[in-house]
Amino acid sequence: MSEKKKVDEKNEEKVAVFICHCGGNISDVVDCEGVAEWAKKLPNVVHSEDYAFMCSDPGQKLIEEALDNGATRAIVAACSPRLHLPTWKTLLRRVGVNPSLVEVANIREQCSWVHISEKEEATKKAKELIEMAIAKAELLQAIDDIVVPVKQRVLIIGGGVAGIQAAL
Repeated sequence: MSEKKKVDEKNEEKVAVFICHCGGNISDVVDCEGVAEWAKKLPNVVHSEDYAFMCSDPGQKLIEEALDNGATRAIVAACSPRLHLPTWKTLLRRVGVNPSLVEVANIREQCSWVHISEKEEATKKAKELIEMAIAKAELLQAIDDIVVPVKQRVLIIGGGVAGIQAAL
């Protein structure tokens, strides 16, 4: 897949940052609005905003609009990448941006859940995780999907119970 969005002439990446409230899972502990305002001032950040559920259709629409307006990388500060990274990659693929150009900062599990009684420290840590995600995203390169043909053949060695089960 070729990258739809091109990097500007100075090779500076244009990063869009999205902070998810995850209902109240994150925003009850982390100052999401304050983090979004803070992120706007970071180098190479061209867009920053917070929203109740970034994984929802309206949340994904915000990401799509930022990418359509010139952002070349997306940072989503939300829950675990294991949970929603496929969501963001599918979104980028759908809008014509290489899906390897998204980075997730896990501020739900790593900030709000573990620092539930330390709101100021949780917010500070969320900023640090987002800053690290931006630094990583600036170095990301578009990666094309590789398709490898698979031959559906197998050799089973051993005729015991395990070998027969594997053959079945």
